[in-house]
Amino acid sequence: MADWTFSDIPSQRGRSAIVTGTGGLGYETALALARAGGEIILAGRNGKKGAAAVAQIKAAVSGADIRFEELDLASLASVRSFGDRMREQRQNLDLLINNAGVMTPPTRQATGDGFELQFGTNYLGHFALTAHLLPLLIRGDRPRVVNLSSLAHRSGKIHFDDLQWQKTYKPWPAYCQSKLAMLMFSFELQRRSDTAGWGLMSNAAHPGYARTELISNGPGTNGLLSRVSMLMQPFASHSAADGSLPTLFAATSPAATGSGYYGPNWFYELKGPPEPAKVMPQAKDTTVAAKLWDMSEHLTGVGFDTVE
Repeated sequence: MADWTFSDIPSQRGRSAIVTGTGGLGYETALALARAGGEIILAGRNGKKGAAAVAQIKAAVSGADIRFEELDLASLASVRSFGDRMREQRQNLDLLINNAGVMTPPTRQATGDGFELQFGTNYLGHFALTAHLLPLLIRGDRPRVVNLSSLAHRSGKIHFDDLQWQKTYKPWPAYCQSKLAMLMFSFELQRRSDTAGWGLMSNAAHPGYARTELISNGPGTNGLLSRVSMLMQPFASHSAADGSLPTLFAATSPAATGSGYYGPNWFYELKGPPEPAKVMPQAKDTTVAAKLWDMSEHLTGVGFDTVE
């Protein structure tokens, strides 16, 4: 795995992928998969931005097989509509990369379904999306699901008494919860796939400190986190392209494993080539993971055993 880079991505010819998020890590992930010959659906809520990303990738990769599809992860109706379209248009799917997200809005915001924005977008939207696409994934060729977590999961806790932060909203703990939930979802999905015989490889990745719009737009320009980030950036960060490498390793490498978690190899996993990342004890709690799964099915109204 030493110094695994873009040149190590196996050919993706004949394989299909859905990547959520049209900028930053999502863009770089889709670009790399297109260069490897895959069929890519880039999914996001901003049609203009999505079209521009597809055009850029087609300009960079001759013959790239990529298109944009509208998907708003903050809307369960949009997620359902996207899933319906995919199942009408396709027979199978080989790779799902749950990448898109929002980070630390300073005041509490809610999705149209009433969920706290970060928990609803980063986690519940992707949970429902995966359920809707499960029938296609089951029929895929060596199918994989990759969830984007974060170093922030290390400080995360699942607040069952206030999942939606209605009592007291704190931007950073809310973000940490959403990213811990994504990591726990990866592990629980693998366990349930093994039990049910779905044949999925479910794993996760984090980008370290990647210079993306999520960082620059998230914490706010005057906060302590933003000031610390700006001081660290010159020596402790890497590009969005390099930040996509752990995701690409999880998605394509023969060495990636189910329930694996991958991140950069430098100090504190901030930057560098991908390697197995540190998983905090709370992410390994199978009792909490099962409870979170059941609650997520209830909140989204989507059951993995009922989607057709």
